[in-house]
Amino acid sequence: MQPLRVFKIVPKIPPVLSALHELAYNYWFVWQQSVTEVFSDIDPALWEKSYHNPVWFLNHVPQARFTELAADDAYVTRVQLAKTILAEYLEQETLRQVEGKAEDQPAVAYFSLEFGVGLGLPIYSGGLGILAGDHLKSASDVNIPLVAMGLLYRNGYFRQYMTPDSWQQESYPEYDFEQMPMQRAKTPSGENAVVRLSIGDRPLAAQIWTVKVGRIKLYLLDTSLAENPDDFQGITARLYGGNDEMRIWQEILLGIGGVKALEVLGLEPRVIHMNEGHSAFAGLERVRSFMKNHSLNFEAAAELSAAGSVFTTHTPVPAGNDRFNQDLMYKYFASYAQSIGLAFKVFMALGREDPHNDAEPFCMTVLALRLSRFNNGVSKLHGRVSRKMWHKIWNHFPANDVPIGSITNGVHVPTWVAPSMARLYDHFLGGKWREEQANPQSWSGVLHIPDAEIWRAHERQRAILVDFIRTRMKRQAAARGSRASELEYLDNLFDPNALTIGFARRFATYKRASMLLQDKEALRRIIGNSSRPVQFVFAGKAHPHDDGGKQLMKEIINTFHQPEFRNSMVFLEDYDMEVAYHMISGCDVWLNNPRRPLEACGTSGMKAMFNGVIQFSTLDGWWDEAWKPDNSLGWAIGKGEEYEDVAYQDKVELQTLYSILEKDIVPEFYDRQRGPVPTSWVARMKHALAELAPVFNSNRMVLEYFNSAYIPAFRSSLALSENNFAPAREISSWRMDIMTKWSGLQVGNVQGNQSGQIFVGDTVRVAADVFTNGIALDHLKVEIYMGRVGQDEHISHRITVPMLPEGEARDGKQTYVGEMPAPDTGRYGLSIRVMPVHPLLPNQNFGLIRWAN
Repeated sequence: MQPLRVFKIVPKIPPVLSALHELAYNYWFVWQQSVTEVFSDIDPALWEKSYHNPVWFLNHVPQARFTELAADDAYVTRVQLAKTILAEYLEQETLRQVEGKAEDQPAVAYFSLEFGVGLGLPIYSGGLGILAGDHLKSASDVNIPLVAMGLLYRNGYFRQYMTPDSWQQESYPEYDFEQMPMQRAKTPSGENAVVRLSIGDRPLAAQIWTVKVGRIKLYLLDTSLAENPDDFQGITARLYGGNDEMRIWQEILLGIGGVKALEVLGLEPRVIHMNEGHSAFAGLERVRSFMKNHSLNFEAAAELSAAGSVFTTHTPVPAGNDRFNQDLMYKYFASYAQSIGLAFKVFMALGREDPHNDAEPFCMTVLALRLSRFNNGVSKLHGRVSRKMWHKIWNHFPANDVPIGSITNGVHVPTWVAPSMARLYDHFLGGKWREEQANPQSWSGVLHIPDAEIWRAHERQRAILVDFIRTRMKRQAAARGSRASELEYLDNLFDPNALTIGFARRFATYKRASMLLQDKEALRRIIGNSSRPVQFVFAGKAHPHDDGGKQLMKEIINTFHQPEFRNSMVFLEDYDMEVAYHMISGCDVWLNNPRRPLEACGTSGMKAMFNGVIQFSTLDGWWDEAWKPDNSLGWAIGKGEEYEDVAYQDKVELQTLYSILEKDIVPEFYDRQRGPVPTSWVARMKHALAELAPVFNSNRMVLEYFNSAYIPAFRSSLALSENNFAPAREISSWRMDIMTKWSGLQVGNVQGNQSGQIFVGDTVRVAADVFTNGIALDHLKVEIYMGRVGQDEHISHRITVPMLPEGEARDGKQTYVGEMPAPDTGRYGLSIRVMPVHPLLPNQNFGLIRWAN
């Protein structure tokens, strides 16, 4: 029987506690420990049961408890103080200045398929989503005018549990959005916001929800509407669920639907930031929107869209980038291509590394790279890997000149620093470590914290981790039907004073989760030393379709269950933000042994570092640029070598791993000759914090995006939009003219004093003739390209110096000259390169280049 009416019954919160409702609807509480405690102190057990979701939590607190709290003056004061601090935070309206931005508009829209904002919003799977959540938190803290766009998954990412034989299984809870910290988004006229689009020839509707993340608004699209057919309602059912067809539906919704949603909401950001290739269709939809709304042709609209687009790639292996076959693309984009005036073959070329290869599938990363003028990897090493990986798109460029830069990731410090360490920082550093995370002065005081104080704080966190491990392991055992004696045994699992090493990762093969287990004799020797005990805690998930990752996990867990290992090695199920938080704050060593150079960044190590946890990692991702050869900040596995024979690489690095563990890490941790504190170990903790904390935080990262990408992109978009988009139309015509004439441009007759032997400091003078084929000189950039010549006879570590026209042009030939000092001794080579330039294009990355014959 269906009800006549549906209504919701909730507790009546007393007026003196009414601020709890406001606090619950802003994820600011995630990085405000005092506010989290305002909730958790009401009922700690219920708070844990709520999965740290304050809306569900408040709706399940007994009415009698609210009555009791309303009479508690101290608690009422805490609530009012939290409200005041939130109000003061939100009222700091001075946004980062963006000249030319309308006052009521964001400058940037940040697109991502997943966001890890807090435990109670489970729409993330791992590092990509956590990074996106930290990006929003820091954008809020440093006050950047930014909004975000994503999808709201009814079942989130899967919850993990293990069968009795240690095989990963997945469960998918159904989340009630009405009981989560979010609300229906409104149109400018005050109606519930719904976006409508087509997927192929079928209509799709998605309602829009608003999540407040401090000062930032995150908009989430939800297709679970009755007007959608069942299969379309499933688009926002699961993160990374389904086949290629479901994936392309999700990415159409995120990219195309996301851009349309901004219009529905009355938002007009000039810049979009596409976080990974999943959102590349956003760049495409902006092209269509510019064509439709401003009567631009495809070339002008594409240039305008690209000028205001930022793209971040996170994937260092080709197989990790979404690719769709031609039949699938034709099914959903044949009519779309027509709507933007492109033949389908030309449309497909936008997503192909080789535009002329009709057999190549359509790659979302390639589309994003082609439709952005600001592209970056997420660490310096990953930037180099990405330039090499996508070299084919700019095949006339040397790999080092491919226009993909790098902005190294960071983590949101207040979210990830544990309470014991936070109190220590507050006492010895003051509040600056929270507000000015990227300022070295904010962290310099770490070196003056008494050793005993920082060690005591860290030991408290290790004890909390051990309690957490015991509780989780008992829960896991009970779920598998373990006997009472087994549960009782787990009450004493792990030693809160022992060296504790953590490993938490997605179970992809290149991360080598089982590497530690390849020499079981050495492992037995290490964990079997009762005078210097060592214990390991592992966690991680395998993709639901990755049977190889599941098999690897099964082997690891079964090894841990063996009698010789079960007291010192555990696997925590259902890896999420809560598990990560306890591990990165309570371990002593953070182990990370990916196969270089396949780790894009590795932000979990940064989180651990902020809690005084020492790094022990291969030189990959962020650790490649953070590690120092004297090991004063942590240890490295290897010296950054890259091997063609991966089996040999694994063997060599396994030996290195155990050698460092036995000879360096374990002895130093247990070196207590001068008292109960391991002074050398603590010195390493403090030096890592002082040197690395100002760099590897997300405030620095977001400000770097703001200054080096967002502001230039905004200015470029603004410049192309002036006078009814006349500059965009001019660029379109100019580019077509350049493309037509470029094949006829030649460089020759290179002359100079650089042949033979020259001395350090001598001036290298070069002249060359450029046959311009009618291209204006102010649209050409001519440069000396010089650098060391390696064994492969290629120039590396190049230096460029501009060459200037000399004399008058004759018969289409212009002489250019330039000079540069010989920089150092060695074998050097040079060439001359010419590229097209235009004052309205700050990043000339559309791939045209001509080298001297």
